[in-house]
Amino acid sequence: MEVLDPQQELFIALKLGIEKLSYAVYDGALPPADTPYPFVYLGDFRQLDTVYKNAVSGTVFPTIHIWHNNIMQRGTVSKMMLNIKAVLYGIKRTNNYSWLIKNVNTQIISDDTTNTPLLHGVIEADCIF
Repeated sequence: MEVLDPQQELFIALKLGIEKLSYAVYDGALPPADTPYPFVYLGDFRQLDTVYKNAVSGTVFPTIHIWHNNIMQRGTVSKMMLNIKAVLYGIKRTNNYSWLIKNVNTQIISDDTTNTPLLHGVIEADCIF
């Protein structure tokens, strides 16, 4: 079995788990302008290693974005965030790592980066391996 970097294993587990919710999930680059809303974008994944004498552990900090083009559907964005957090909390083990999910931060903000006002949900977490 191939050993992957912890942040990559967490990324894969999150992507597959969120796709099971039937949400459109994008990564690498934002989708084209004509992509239907709402959608999920897996953003930055930062990793901080803690080196011990005989082992390495650490924390992965994923950032997950949700965008919706109907500002009257804040509840939809909130529900999507709740469902994605459930996926995140459900990750206890990947192929090579055990996980403890801590310090999950969520926010919903206005986004005026397009001609249409958007709702932008953001989930950030500390995922200890």
